Amino acid sequence: MKRLIFPIVLISILLIAEIGSYFAIRTFFLEQKSQLKWFNWIWFVSTILIYAFVFGSRMMQNNYAKNWMVNIFFLVLIAKLVIALAFLITTGIQFIKGIFASKTAASKVATDLGRRQFAAKLALGFAALPLGTMAWGLVKTAYDFKIHRPKIKFSNLPKAFHGLKIVQISDIHTGSLQGNHQLQKAFDLIKAEKPDVIFFTGDIVNNRTDEAFPYIPILSQLSAPLGVYSILGNHDYGDYEQWENSEAKAYNMKQMHDLHEKLGWKLLLNEHVELEKDGEKIGVLGIENWGANLNFKKYGKFTEAKKGSEHLPFKILLSHDPSHYNAEIKDQHTDIDLTLSGHTHGFQFGIEIPGFKWSPSQYIYPQWAGLYPNGNQHLYVNRGLGCLGYMGRVGIRPEITVIELQSANV
Repeated sequence: MKRLIFPIVLISILLIAEIGSYFAIRTFFLEQKSQLKWFNWIWFVSTILIYAFVFGSRMMQNNYAKNWMVNIFFLVLIAKLVIALAFLITTGIQFIKGIFASKTAASKVATDLGRRQFAAKLALGFAALPLGTMAWGLVKTAYDFKIHRPKIKFSNLPKAFHGLKIVQISDIHTGSLQGNHQLQKAFDLIKAEKPDVIFFTGDIVNNRTDEAFPYIPILSQLSAPLGVYSILGNHDYGDYEQWENSEAKAYNMKQMHDLHEKLGWKLLLNEHVELEKDGEKIGVLGIENWGANLNFKKYGKFTEAKKGSEHLPFKILLSHDPSHYNAEIKDQHTDIDLTLSGHTHGFQFGIEIPGFKWSPSQYIYPQWAGLYPNGNQHLYVNRGLGCLGYMGRVGIRPEITVIELQSANV
């Protein structure tokens, strides 16, 4: 039953958007019934073409063209939905007011027409705001990177690692990039930080490994004294691509593993490594994608990653999906001191101002952006470096996280 909820909600939204906006725009533009025929033809043909193009875009090889097709559809859908809702609400209010007004038959007809036209004009006016905002998010804030600098104190952090500077990045989604300059800008900011260690927490591509190939010269620029470590996200397995056969998908996975090696990133596949400094050690555990949401395949094997690390006094876990933290880590493995995740993108839409933070993400993920302390444990959810679907951001800027670890014993 739960799997049916999303399709039902999606179809309902599409129907409201299409039917409501149709009546609103028809009311606004048509003054004579003779115009209705050509209006209907233009409306229905253009609507069918838009849906055909967006669903057909899955077969496009050019990611840039595919992404723009999806974004045009998304902008049109948002505009239609706002128009529909504004028209329906305004019409309802005007209708209720009209019930209590005593008028002659002739004046009632005129009033009804005026009411519908007023509702239509108001609905079209409302549509301008989200369209402008979404367009601004596409051209201005999609790659307006923000550096977050949390400092986290631990009682069990070895003294040698006091002041350790960690850079975490996540969700690059190279398949959505519009050019080299965006990624280069982010990596220049990272290199300027001179981190001790770098962690990438998954989703380097959208669907296929070869999406990242044009960006290898930039991706390989990352380096740090203690190394660059990475894990896979749900988009890195090729699960959302239509492959010719199982061999093609397996080859894509091999390319993904080879890509991380070529970049000089140590890909952690349900395993751990030890970081050593001045004779003291901490552990870094990396698992494959594991989320509590039933729609995502569970590749992660936490017990395999943890095996052999029990003696280490401090452990960092790299796990792409933050829902893994509540489901398996928070109460069952309290010796995991810091968990680093990504995945949510902060929904690429929301509000973040001092003292207030909101995004639709919070209705799906209890921990969706930023630092979440839990006694001696901490979870940090990175807002993502890139975009997926909508190639913009509104209110939730792309993130580079610079974490400083502090020892309470220093």
